[in-house]
Amino acid sequence: MEVKYIQDEKNEAEIEIGSITIAEVLREYLGEDSTVSFVAWRKEHFTKNPVLKIKTQGKTVRKAVSDAISRIEKEAEKLVDDIKKAK
Repeated sequence: MEVKYIQDEKNEAEIEIGSITIAEVLREYLGEDSTVSFVAWRKEHFTKNPVLKIKTQGKTVRKAVSDAISRIEKEAEKLVDDIKKAK
């Protein structure tokens, strides 16, 4: 999947993401981070990729995104383990 930083500053960024599903999951997890002051995605046209806008206070946007991805990976691994145990 393609991820492109359109705007990349320390505390504010816009990221174009190739999947609306990934953009929404990332938005949800970033919203749980107390250092993220704003997070939302927009899609200008159905033929264009969604753009996630993030503003932070206290940590960089890249660190916030990295932390969110780590939490998503941990929860996905736990889900896979739970499913394997349920068999």
